Amino acid sequence: MDQSLLVFMTVAEKHNFTRAAEALHMTQPAVSQHIQALENSIGTKLLDRSNKHVRLNKAGEIVYRHGKEIEGLYTRMQRLVDDLMHTASGTLSIGASYTFGEYVLPHAIAYLQHHYPLIKPTITIGNTKEISSLVAGGQLDIGIVEGALEHDKLHAESLARDLMYVVTSSSHRFGKDEDVSAASLRQETWIVREEGSGTREVTERMFLEQGLNPSSRMEFGSTQIIKESVEAGLGISLLSHWAVRKEISLGTISKLTIGGKPVEREFSLLTQHHQQHTKAAEVFIGILRKRKGWPEQA
Repeated sequence: MDQSLLVFMTVAEKHNFTRAAEALHMTQPAVSQHIQALENSIGTKLLDRSNKHVRLNKAGEIVYRHGKEIEGLYTRMQRLVDDLMHTASGTLSIGASYTFGEYVLPHAIAYLQHHYPLIKPTITIGNTKEISSLVAGGQLDIGIVEGALEHDKLHAESLARDLMYVVTSSSHRFGKDEDVSAASLRQETWIVREEGSGTREVTERMFLEQGLNPSSRMEFGSTQIIKESVEAGLGISLLSHWAVRKEISLGTISKLTIGGKPVEREFSLLTQHHQQHTKAAEVFIGILRKRKGWPEQA
């Protein structure tokens, strides 16, 4: 990778020439020379400098963003060459949306580490838009997101079916039931995820399909606080079985279907179009496809 571009990216991330020089084990004048050489090559200034801070200008933001993509391509190139002579090893960057990333992915990673200890995974958790953008930009090798996705740079493969249930406290009036009618849930307080969440999107779709329009709602920003609130009797919610399987086994939360069926959604596996995978990525994709190490849904 071009040394001047690497120096520029380090300065942008450290916001300071001195700290960048320390991180790169270079002198500060050498850092300045690399920045000047890159700016001369590009044909414009890339940084706004002050006495205390260094910030990217508009041109610098463009160069930095594409520099991260180049860095990802260079890293992948090096790993592919290394793979020609070695077994599956090295870094593997994985991104996932919240439900899969917090409740399913750790089990798959544990299986990976047990059978392929030379692979060193890094995990990024975010919403579908964030993860797909990072995969498309080459900053993640693999993404797992909720629902189907169309993106001109990405290949999306259906990976898993997620079963979602209405959940209540075990002491709730429906806590001993297995199935309820939509009409019986209209007066309940519903606890929902924030706008933009995949779980929220499925919940709103369920409301529409079942003719539900709850007048009492609470909106929380994480599944964990929703589970705690349901256990405390604050209301009911729609959550993935993966997210509540422990609480169900402990008997603190009960799951219900509406009309005899759980709500279903899909998780998709994202990779770049025409991307040549490293052995580490191939191994992990195989684990995901075969559902090795995953918790089962009942």
